[in-house]
Formats: sequence, C-alpha cells, structure tokens
Amino acid sequence: MTEIHDIDVDIDVLIAGAGPTGSTLAADLSRRGLRVRVVDKAPHAFEGSRAKGIQPRTQEVFEDLGVLNEALAEGGPYPLAGLHVGPVTAPWKMQQRSKPTPDVPYPNILLLPQHRTDAILHRLLDRLGLAVEYGVALEGFAHDAEGVTSTLSTGELVRSKYLVGADGGASAVRAATGLGFVGDTDDSDKTLIIDGTIDGLSRDRWHMWPRASAGACPLPHSDQFQLMIRLKPGDTPNLDHGALADRFHALTGLKLRDITWVSVFRPNVRLVEHYRQGRVFLAGDAAHVHTPAGAQGLNTGVQDAYNLGWKLAQAIAGAPDSLLDSYEAERLPIAAGVLGKSSELYQSLGKHSVAGLKRGDEERQLGLTYRGGPLAPADAPATETLHVGDRAPDAPCTAPGTRRLFDLYRGPHFTLLAFGPGATKALPDLTWPTEGAALRRYAVRSGRGIDGDRITDDTGRLTSIYGVAGDALILVRPDGYIGSIITTDWTASFATAAEAFIPK
Repeated sequence: MTEIHDIDVDIDVLIAGAGPTGSTLAADLSRRGLRVRVVDKAPHAFEGSRAKGIQPRTQEVFEDLGVLNEALAEGGPYPLAGLHVGPVTAPWKMQQRSKPTPDVPYPNILLLPQHRTDAILHRLLDRLGLAVEYGVALEGFAHDAEGVTSTLSTGELVRSKYLVGADGGASAVRAATGLGFVGDTDDSDKTLIIDGTIDGLSRDRWHMWPRASAGACPLPHSDQFQLMIRLKPGDTPNLDHGALADRFHALTGLKLRDITWVSVFRPNVRLVEHYRQGRVFLAGDAAHVHTPAGAQGLNTGVQDAYNLGWKLAQAIAGAPDSLLDSYEAERLPIAAGVLGKSSELYQSLGKHSVAGLKRGDEERQLGLTYRGGPLAPADAPATETLHVGDRAPDAPCTAPGTRRLFDLYRGPHFTLLAFGPGATKALPDLTWPTEGAALRRYAVRSGRGIDGDRITDDTGRLTSIYGVAGDALILVRPDGYIGSIITTDWTASFATAAEAFIPK
C-alpha cells in the first residue's frame, strides 16, 4: 500500500460535488491561479429546476464572478401569486418588488431554474480551463498535517492540500469525517416536485391551489412549470408520468404533459457540528440542509463557497491557519439563522397561512453580517453606517472605466479606500505582501477630476453610503465584506489589521 507521505501533492484543492456550491468554489479558486479538480459521482449535470431563486446577495457574487448577465438573461422576475379558490383566482404579491438604489443594484430575487444556474457556472469553469469530472465518486480519504490523499472510484489516488465536500445532503465527505449532522427528517411529510408543461394555464402567475396543497410556478424562457404537490401522510405516489398527470388533473382539472424531472422532497433540516476537520471542509448542503421555503439553501451554499475560496488561497500563500478557522466561525451562525427562517416559512405554508407566502428583506441576505466574529471584533472602529464584518455596499463614483464601486471590487483582490487627506497621504506607504491576493488602493476625493488611482465622489453619495465623517481607511475583503476600518495611526493600525489576512 502506498504511504501517504510518498505521494506528491498533485493539486491545491479537490472539490467533491459540482452543484452551485462546488462550482462557485472551483471558479473562485481557479481565477486565483490555484490547481483545482472537481469530481461528481453523478453521470451528468443536474437536470431539474429544484432551487430556483437567486437572492440579491448571490447576484452580487455572480457579478463578481462575471456571470450575472448570463443569469439575468436566462432568468426572470418572480410573478405575482394567483390563489385559486373555487372559480376565483385572486392575485397576491408574495414579495415587494424594489427599485435599484446606489447601494443595492440588484434588490429583487431572480427566478432561475437550478439546471440553468449549474450550466452558467459550468460554462465559466470551461472558460477557466477546468472540466467537471462526472461519474467519478470520492470513495475515501486520509488526511495529515500536510495534505489529503483521496481515493476516487476510478482507482486513482489524488493528493491535495485541501479537500472540500460540496457533495450535498448525503455527503460522502461529511460521512467520512464522522461529524454529527444535527436535525430532523420528517418522512411523513412529502412533496412532489415536477417539471412539466401545463396546457391552458397562464404564465403570468405563480398558481396556488390551497385546498389541494398544490402550486405551479412558470419557469422563464420556456413552456415549463415547476409543480409542487404536498402529499398526505402515508401517501406513496406513483412516479409514472401518466399517473402524475392523472393526479394533477384530479386536483386542478388541468392537463400536465411532457414531464422532464420528478423528485419527492421530504423536510430535512440539519446542520453539521463543524465545518472543518483539519484540511477537510464542508460547504453547501453537505453542511446544512433546508426546507425549500424562502429560497435560502442554494444561496447559502454559494456564499459558503465565496467565503471559503479566498481564505483557502490566502492560506496556501502563507496566511495564518486561523484564517481558515474563521470560515466556520462566520458561516455556521449564518446557516443556523437561515435554517430557522426557512423552517418558519415552511411551517406557515403547512398551516395554509398567507404569512407563509410573504417574502421580505431578511430572505434577500443583504443584511447578513460577520460582526462579532474572529475577523470582525465587536469593539472594532465603525463609521456612521458600517461596522467591520458588514457587506460593503455599492456606491456611485468616477474612476477610469467605471462609475460604481462594485466595478472596482470585482476580482480576487482586496480593496483599500482612503477618505480624507491624512488617510490619503498614508496610502502609498502601507505595506502589503506580493504573495496571495493583491491590494488595490484608491483615494476617494470630492469634486471633479481623476488622478491616477483616485476615485471621485462627485455627488457625495459614496461618502454618505459609507458613513465616513472624517479621515478613514476602509479595507474591503475579496468576498465584499468590510475587513477593517482605521481612523488613526495609519501604518501601525493597518499592519495590525492585515495580519489576519496576509501571508507571513
């Protein structure tokens, strides 16, 4: 048997699972120049609509990765709900449709079937020169202080610096770690999810039949609907397409045809006890599984990957190992909160409560913060509007090639904004290593004109949105969160703040 230490490190990161979480992580790592492989035990890409809601914060992640325009082109807005009560169909607004603002450019959820989300991310991986290896399962692994040796179903041994399990609720990676997956699965509560065409049903409503516990959401740019039928306890459905069509007709009087995907969903609400075990990490459904209510699961998984990617790259470049510990410390509380909200909405639906149909700001995930975590101490300096650990908002500005901050943030780098003459004067003298993610520095000034790496706040909105009243340095992490706010003793304070992020 080959000894672990006799195998050279082949790659930096092996990712098990090529769904939205694994694909987002692979793309982020690849654009940072890391050696990555993605394996998936499935024979091909996922083909169903399943998780179909892309929340505003995830849209911002997709913009950073360069795929938001594709997502917007292939998706669409959520329609009004149409509640069928006898012969009457009553319109119902499930969520407020908001207008873009300077700090929130994408305020509304995007309706995008999961198979299209996967395809968009896989095309991105192709452009980055990375192919998903389908039909390849992770059969086991052993890890030590220097790396992980994984055994694939092909018989190949792969030595990597890190292994990430993004392989779903039945994660083989999680099972092999022995970590607890705390929660419940209700086998008595089942829902049929079906992709198919419905004759004679308008496509401008998310149709709901409360008495039949059924719904049909039109999928954009197609003639398909995603159907959901809540089953009664003990009901074992016949999944033959003809039998499903007969069931739907009996419930609604409508004809269902051309079924392309069927699944039986059971409420499964679980959270792993730890996101990390040595050099092995869990992300997405491998770490937390949700009810479908509120469109939270896919989005939370994508943001897990977005949080983990830059930290893995920095650690490989020589940053402190404690940076990797911050992944669990930041993301596990978020997942716990999201699980609670998703379960609350699902329980409301089970009671046929109209409140269960309502969606608000909490589901958009723009207000999620890492305040109080290891990278965002509660006593850290703050501005009038922002704390360390908050999402860094967009804002209008004038700079070469752009008129908004998000264009400057796009990419795998850190960004440093200097407000006021004192911070601006210190900006060139702040040290940053050549290894790992680069630091891009911008001095913010009012008035007109652009000079080098300066950005102009012509309207004053940038300064207002960021709540800066005087001199300040604001460091923005690669994942778009505030990494540090410095208001005095520029050089020493910046060096202290950067210690958590940069290679030694």
